[in-house]
Amino acid sequence: MPVPLYEAKAEFFRMLGHPVRIRVLELLQDGPKPVRDLLTAIEIEPSSLSQQLAVLRRSGIVTATRTGTTVVYELAGGDVAELLAAARRILSVLLTGRSELLAQLQEADSSAAPAGHVS
Repeated sequence: MPVPLYEAKAEFFRMLGHPVRIRVLELLQDGPKPVRDLLTAIEIEPSSLSQQLAVLRRSGIVTATRTGTTVVYELAGGDVAELLAAARRILSVLLTGRSELLAQLQEADSSAAPAGHVS
């Protein structure tokens, strides 16, 4: 029996659910990068980066090419960059809404403070 589409989507988003994987994908939006450049930019242990790259590779979201001792990673397709851009837009809207709410709360708190009370 085939996996329902909603389950496949959930698995896809679980695969993206690690900060290092998201950072790798962001870095690869600018083009292919050797592992040493990814290590420098992310500043984690090589074994940890290797684990996260393996997850991305198995999912098919990135590809790896070896030239001698250098392994270069790149996005498998442009849709990943579009997905990350959409996530930034969504977060921007969510965070803007929260900052507006915070400003309203702070304004309400300052107007509700008793006279002579110093915050």
